[in-house]
Amino acid sequence: MAPSAVDDWSTHAAGFICSSNVRKLTRKRGVAIVTGRILITGGAGFIGSWLARQLQERGHEVIRSDLFNSDEENYFRCDVREFRQLEKLFEKKPFALVYHLAAEYGRWNGEDFYENLWSTNVVGSKNLIRLQERLKFQLVFFSSAEVYGDYRGRMTEDVVDHVSIHQLNDYAISKWAGELMCLNSAEQYGTETVRVRPVNCYGPGEHYTPYRGFIPRFIFHALFNKPYIVYKAHKRTIDYVEDSCRTFANIAEKFIPGEVYNVAGRPEWERGIKAYSDLVLKEVGRDDSIVTYSDAEPFTTYVKNVDCSKAIRDLRHEPRVPPEEGISRTVEWMRRAYGVAD
Repeated sequence: MAPSAVDDWSTHAAGFICSSNVRKLTRKRGVAIVTGRILITGGAGFIGSWLARQLQERGHEVIRSDLFNSDEENYFRCDVREFRQLEKLFEKKPFALVYHLAAEYGRWNGEDFYENLWSTNVVGSKNLIRLQERLKFQLVFFSSAEVYGDYRGRMTEDVVDHVSIHQLNDYAISKWAGELMCLNSAEQYGTETVRVRPVNCYGPGEHYTPYRGFIPRFIFHALFNKPYIVYKAHKRTIDYVEDSCRTFANIAEKFIPGEVYNVAGRPEWERGIKAYSDLVLKEVGRDDSIVTYSDAEPFTTYVKNVDCSKAIRDLRHEPRVPPEEGISRTVEWMRRAYGVAD
């Protein structure tokens, strides 16, 4: 952490300024337009980094926090699992809006590292909500379309309110628990939160791990000629990260407390997982000899038939980058990131 950051944020330990007294909000017909300081937890991550750029380009003052030290400007180390660290982050520097992206991602990551999953996704979120109850900042909570579990119909946002749904893994359950905590806090303490449920957001900047989504996994394995599995029974739509983050940034311009939004690619982009694999292989220049085909992946939704009409109506959600172009850009970035020649 840069010395200037320590001097600015860490030497004043006494008390808080309530953000409701200093935040800048313009309200029109119950809709808030945020013009004050914005915090992104998990701000050094894939989506957080893209979102920060989108907001900064619109003139917002953006602070990012994440787990590790860095000397980057307007970045501060903070583990959301530790309430004291969150308190320290808010001392003397109130925020009008917090985008809460800090989370452990992915169903199999959640099975293998469930302690991290539950302490971050649930306890960490509760820590932030407790501060929200005290300081009254507005919150954008990042959930997941995994909350729709085994539901096979049209996934409108209110489905989970009317249909008994079986979430298929701990990751999905932890995200649904986070949503319920936001709803309970709004009812009990009057907090103002918008929930978002991203769907297969992908693109440059997403480094490979075995627990990431299928697009970076397919690309990484194809680049290094490593075998991978394709589950042919599943269909998905994908949304390029720049398109997703443009919509997320629009929430700062039209914050409607209590709303929840699906954010996904265009319905016409939906295709089988094999079709996405074929796109990746074509772009990388490999045949499918490295691919093992199987039927269905356990504990995984077959088709995510997601309705984004609310995000289109309220947030001007408009996916522009089709899968062919987005995958090409992502392959190009991963070649550079991992030093793989054309």
